[in-house]
Amino acid sequence: MSESIVRAAPAGPPDFPGPAERVLPLRRPTRWIGGAVVLVLVAQAGHGLLTNPFYQWDRFAYWFLRPVVLEGMWITLQVAAYSALLGLAGGVLLALGRLSGNPVLRSVSWTYVWLLRSVPLIVVLLFLYNLSALYPTLSIGVPFGPAFFTFNESRLATDMVVAVVGLSAVEAAYAAEVVRAGLLSVDQGQHEAAAALGLPKRYQFTRIVFPQALRAIVPSYVNLLIGLVKATSLVFYVSLLDLFGTIQGLGSTYPGDVVPLLVVATVWYVILTSILSAVQFHVERYFARGALRTPPPTPLQRAGAGLGELRRRHRKEPVR
Repeated sequence: MSESIVRAAPAGPPDFPGPAERVLPLRRPTRWIGGAVVLVLVAQAGHGLLTNPFYQWDRFAYWFLRPVVLEGMWITLQVAAYSALLGLAGGVLLALGRLSGNPVLRSVSWTYVWLLRSVPLIVVLLFLYNLSALYPTLSIGVPFGPAFFTFNESRLATDMVVAVVGLSAVEAAYAAEVVRAGLLSVDQGQHEAAAALGLPKRYQFTRIVFPQALRAIVPSYVNLLIGLVKATSLVFYVSLLDLFGTIQGLGSTYPGDVVPLLVVATVWYVILTSILSAVQFHVERYFARGALRTPPPTPLQRAGAGLGELRRRHRKEPVR
């Protein structure tokens, strides 16, 4: 005797939200409270900056674009640019020496990095500034033999040269470790694939290894550049009037304007480091093309997405 199997059909469609219904986001009260507290603190700090007469904003506006300040800014830019280029070149050479199979190159490179990272920058600058007392003349010729050309060290070692050489020497020691870490981050299979293609060592490094290492080198090296820009404030110890040296001199001449002059220096350093940070973002975004399917959005794209989200919430549109 067969029995019929009756399957009960659903009484109606499942209870899915209709097109007019809106998905409500998860409530996060602590996040809003934290944001409100931060906004209050920022508002108080801004109010104190604007209303405190001790900052003398009228004197700040007077000094900000004065020619003497801009001349000091130009010297800071020159020292930072030359030191960054020479430091990066020296860092690449030192990193290759650290990774070399030659024990002499490896030992000398390690010793240089160890020594220059151990000595404060101000000591290096002062030592180079007084180097003419130890070596009045420099010569080129046969080692331990006759000299073909002789130079007066005091004429060659100008204030700009001393500042650039000192900053470049210390920058190269730190850049060497950054470059070495970037080179070691490249997968070993990339080296093996380049060798299997029969490429010379030089092309393996310049075409395959180094471009991939730049993804790891760029963020850390830009941090070094930001530190280098701020480290240029020490070159006034070697009689080079950069931005900070100019501000120091003006503060001694106009003691009543010390605070606005320091604010001028602060704002200019913030502008320079902000430009470097913007360049870092775009360089990282460029080198991330081969590693990320979607490159990170730019600040303008993030702002546009935020405005679009606010517009959808205002219109009560459903979240897609």
